[in-house]
Amino acid sequence: MPEYVNLRGHQIYNYEWESDGEAVVLLHGGLSKTSSWDYLVVPPLEDEFHVFAYDRTGHGFTGDQKGSLHFEFQAQEAIAYLDDVVKEPAHLIGYSDGGIIALLVAIARPDLVKSIVAIGANYHYSAPLSNFEEAKVSEEDQAEYNLISPDAPDTLLEKTIRMNQIWKTEPDISLSNLTSIQCPVLVMAGDDDVIKHDHTIALFEALPLGQLSIIPGTSHGLIKEKPALAMAVIVQFLEDLSYPATRQPIRRTNNQSE
Repeated sequence: MPEYVNLRGHQIYNYEWESDGEAVVLLHGGLSKTSSWDYLVVPPLEDEFHVFAYDRTGHGFTGDQKGSLHFEFQAQEAIAYLDDVVKEPAHLIGYSDGGIIALLVAIARPDLVKSIVAIGANYHYSAPLSNFEEAKVSEEDQAEYNLISPDAPDTLLEKTIRMNQIWKTEPDISLSNLTSIQCPVLVMAGDDDVIKHDHTIALFEALPLGQLSIIPGTSHGLIKEKPALAMAVIVQFLEDLSYPATRQPIRRTNNQSE
């Protein structure tokens, strides 16, 4: 059952699906929350893995703090969560901003990360297509926020404005930092994703142990559009993290198994 836990002086809303398997941590998207996608992601995982998730500071059921929406803050919060709550290295499954956070955690604390699934993630703020629309507050969003957030109702608009400004300058991860990530990473995107395809491919190619999956007929919301296909790819990746040995290697020739 979800419950509030104290993470270094701040109450965060925590989820845990107990199992004897290896730890998996779900990192939701920006201006979103765990319950927006856990019902699709957890069922294929919970029999085999010990799944954790939390609403990041300023999101969902977790209250805000100063500077909480910046990626560095969120990456440090994820590191604290892994250290204090999960208490062991974990596989990170991050959607959109959550995927960015997973990459930042792996760069800063590689000892905490077994693998990453980065869904619709970008390493530089220039990645979204030029016709990307800024996030807005709908009546439905506001009504839900009023019910679940410990923050005042008017803070949803304020957070949305803050996040839109942050996305104009963050993230800014160098390719050299990406090449330092030594765990297996599955880069996923929709074939009609808001993230430019060449950016997604550059991310994949920068990762020494990267794999790439483009889900056909989907957008940035690929998990909700084709959940069975997307989760089948994710589960297969997590069940076999060995480096791919292909019949006709081109990009992987330097690391191909003997």
